[in-house]
Amino acid sequence: MIILIIAATLRMAIPYILASTGGAYSVRAGITDLGCEGMMIGGAFFGVLGAYFSGSPWIGLLCGVVAGMVFAVLNGILHVTFKVNPAISGVCVNLLSTALAPLLVKLVWDNESMSPLVNGFTSFAGTWLEKIPVLGEILKTQNILFFLTLVIVLVAWAFLFKTKFGLRLRMVGEDPVAASTVGLNTIRYKYTGQLVCGALSGLAGVYLSLGQLSMYTEGMTAGRGYICMVINVIGGYNPLGAVWGGCFFAFFEALRTVIQNASINANFLMMIPYVMTLIAIVISARRVLPPAGMGKHHDD
Repeated sequence: MIILIIAATLRMAIPYILASTGGAYSVRAGITDLGCEGMMIGGAFFGVLGAYFSGSPWIGLLCGVVAGMVFAVLNGILHVTFKVNPAISGVCVNLLSTALAPLLVKLVWDNESMSPLVNGFTSFAGTWLEKIPVLGEILKTQNILFFLTLVIVLVAWAFLFKTKFGLRLRMVGEDPVAASTVGLNTIRYKYTGQLVCGALSGLAGVYLSLGQLSMYTEGMTAGRGYICMVINVIGGYNPLGAVWGGCFFAFFEALRTVIQNASINANFLMMIPYVMTLIAIVISARRVLPPAGMGKHHDD
């Protein structure tokens, strides 16, 4: 039972970790990560669409990442260029993505809510990884995106906190006026944060559609993009914090799936991750503050 819960937790934590890592870049650049949900939906749908027409999950992954970036650019245009309130721009991206995906499902596959099965990323079951003592039981349920996520988190953390570019991006998020005064192109840094957010949120959506189900179904993100906002708060807007924050919420989601056959009301089990979201945000909201320049511009 313990091995099953650990394996399920790691498997379900991947989309949380990816989107939260992307959201950390957006927040550090001074833009709220409210649009992650819409970027995930776009990544999930266009990932399947790309895999459907190409027959390759890797082409689908590329399409999903590009789709997430397109929605991120839209958010950037609204907030950075036209100075729309970031909460409103994020909601606009979410609403557009939520409405566009079902429409395209109907137009492409003539179905109300789901796509046909496509080639997705397969697990490591039956490979040499399965033969590793103890860890093999956990790794055999994962796929290549699990290891890709680990690399992405480490690179994202190093880039954000150990490079000159990362320092400047965080400076833009803290005080865009001061950053502009010393010669930084704040618009470029804000768009960079958005593009990274879109790419990783799109990849999170791809994981849901091609890494778990090998199809797209309406509502498959189930509000994970919003939960990632909470993960970013409790993780201190840090890619490494996104790992334990993602695993925290994934644990309760995994617990729900593992004990779903027990004599416990199914609706109560489905409610657990969202209840934990409320508890976590109440505990962490006052302890972790976003960058001081959130939502501000260099010419405010």
